[in-house]
Amino acid sequence: MEITASTAAQLRITAEEFELIKQKLGRTPNFTELCAFSGMWSEHCSYKNSIKWLKTLPREGKKMLVKAGEENAGLMDIGDGYGVVFKIESHNHPSAIEPFQGAATGVGGINRDIFTMGARPIASLNSLRFGNLNDPKTQHLLAGVVHGIGHYGNCFGVPTVGGEIYFEDCYHTNPLVNAMSVGIVKKGETVSATAEGVGNPVFFVGSATGKDGIGGASFASAEITEDSVEDLPAVQVGDPFQEKKLLEACLEVIQTGAVVGMQDMGAAGIICSTAEMSAKGNAGMNIQLDKVPTRQKDMKAWELLLSESQERMLIVVQKGREEDVLKVFDKWDLPCSHIGDVTDDGLLNFYMGDHFEAEIPAAELVLGGGAPQYNRPFAEPKYLEQVNLFNADTVPVPSDLQSVASQLIQLPNIASKRWVYEQYDSMVGAGNCSTNAPSDAAIVIAKPTNKGLALTTDCNSRYVYADPYKGAMIAVAEAARNIVCSGGQPLGVTNCLNFGNPYDPEVYYQFVHAIKGMGTACVKFDTPVTGGNVSFYNQSPDGPVYPTPTIGMVGLLDNVDDKMTLSYTAAGDIIYMIGEHRNDIASSEYLHKIAGIPYSPAPYFNLDEEFTIQQAVASLIRHKLIHSAHDVSEGGLFITLTESGFHNELGFELSAIDARYRKDAYLFGEAQGRIVVSVPAAKQQSFTDHISNLNVPFTVLGKVTSGDIIIESQNWGSILNWKTKYEEAIASILKKQENEQALSAL
Repeated sequence: MEITASTAAQLRITAEEFELIKQKLGRTPNFTELCAFSGMWSEHCSYKNSIKWLKTLPREGKKMLVKAGEENAGLMDIGDGYGVVFKIESHNHPSAIEPFQGAATGVGGINRDIFTMGARPIASLNSLRFGNLNDPKTQHLLAGVVHGIGHYGNCFGVPTVGGEIYFEDCYHTNPLVNAMSVGIVKKGETVSATAEGVGNPVFFVGSATGKDGIGGASFASAEITEDSVEDLPAVQVGDPFQEKKLLEACLEVIQTGAVVGMQDMGAAGIICSTAEMSAKGNAGMNIQLDKVPTRQKDMKAWELLLSESQERMLIVVQKGREEDVLKVFDKWDLPCSHIGDVTDDGLLNFYMGDHFEAEIPAAELVLGGGAPQYNRPFAEPKYLEQVNLFNADTVPVPSDLQSVASQLIQLPNIASKRWVYEQYDSMVGAGNCSTNAPSDAAIVIAKPTNKGLALTTDCNSRYVYADPYKGAMIAVAEAARNIVCSGGQPLGVTNCLNFGNPYDPEVYYQFVHAIKGMGTACVKFDTPVTGGNVSFYNQSPDGPVYPTPTIGMVGLLDNVDDKMTLSYTAAGDIIYMIGEHRNDIASSEYLHKIAGIPYSPAPYFNLDEEFTIQQAVASLIRHKLIHSAHDVSEGGLFITLTESGFHNELGFELSAIDARYRKDAYLFGEAQGRIVVSVPAAKQQSFTDHISNLNVPFTVLGKVTSGDIIIESQNWGSILNWKTKYEEAIASILKKQENEQALSAL
């Protein structure tokens, strides 16, 4: 078979990249070699259009135990001889085509990134984006994704403890499915994804290899179109019970001391794990592909290299310790095959029996090695002209604020996601501390210590769309705010950067400015970016999704008993807001969904003010001066006050709306840097003395009631009525559509 630029183009390799491959090899590649470059130089594996900007993010911190991007996940010190391992990744394109398996294998893959480092996963989170919830396609995608996440996580035995879900029209064709996993490991017991030691055997362990997932990395590096369904074989199929066995076997084999290095087979499968481990260890490998366990006959070399079949690992073992490894995997009834050996020449040599299939320098395939790096041109998006034309004075203040509040609390972006999270097992492992005392971030026990981990995923993509720089800063700040309000100290960040086509200058502008904003905020909060994922090409023929740089953040509580709830705890407590009111309705749910204004700037945000306010609230929690803390975010002050009452069914009285502000801005505006706290009456003087000394603005709002919501002396009804609206809104929409579909079928 003659290999030409046309052949390369069919594998999504540009003519320029094809020439570069020939230059690096000193010859024209054969088809198997070209397939290897196609997978490894795909956007999904090489980050070729993002790595230059990713390197500008803060990547060092005093508590980091491995360098950012050096291993499968980030690792940070939590004290007492333990570390926390965490990472977030996308599985967007597979979920758009086959939502159940796309989401399920996303959960499986991110958990493998955790336990391949020797850590036991203890918590999962997610960040999900869909189109209009009233649309049948959105409901199909939502049901499939939620079922997939729940099925895999529940069977695997790791609790899903938190996350977020947004519904916006731009995600109609291309939903976003970002999965995060967090694990605990004893310091000194981690395993590196490296190959070293000439003659050390290379073992393939886990599930047999099939043709599912072939070309998955390339599939994830292209836009979703009407023809994408033809790429359905690129979606992997997962088996959570097999992964549970693989988890236990991998953690057990590490304890033998026989493991030199280990890496999961994720995107681009065997070619990725062999190349990355070899390049990291300045080594090479001789691999017999015919020794790879398969579940389909007559698989070709390129198929074996690129298959993304799930629940598989590559392990380099100390020579002479082979039997120790085989015994462990035999105990767990998992395939374990000696498929090759480590060399010192830096070359990957692949064979099928006696037939030589490919020879590729490992370093030329990988990110940070020979993979190309681009810096794309960018230009300010034209739509920002409409954003800058927004004038709040043209938006009339509604006369019936209670009616607006009723609509607002039932919007899918604000209403309870109970329909979703009830399908997840949040309690397996008995480490989740947030069920009986909800907080802004999920709190889990870092067993066997008594420390707590505060976990959150955050990004309001409409803010980023309105102002990529400020919107990304807000995403970091809100994640930190959620952790602080829960009693934690922010530690570090993992990110999942979801954008459209990087060859579009307007999309690349969003990406570049979001990276800059994220970096600025991470420096301020001392939360280094430990790693993550870039997902480009999230768009449909109608255009790109909102720029969505999802922030996964981990925080630490030195004692889990010091956690803070978001819920009011006693009638009569005084309610304060830390921070300042702003005459701001920009980019709010109220303005966008109820007033119907599509373009407006990002809401008010000041990074220095935000940091100071968070520090003040952390001090109040340490000194035990407050009963609850809940940040003001989507839906504004009214939603914050109301959500704080749901768990214990306590209401609130808001004394008066300051005449200096629009009433809709006061109640529904989403200006940042505000936190609502409740203070026991007996500690009111101590509270005011303490907060005054911290030199941050604060306002008394009213008090906690036994059940009614009273605003400016008007009774807006029982907290139970508002709770019913809040909890039933999404289920009601889904039920309505289900009934309409049933009627239309008659």
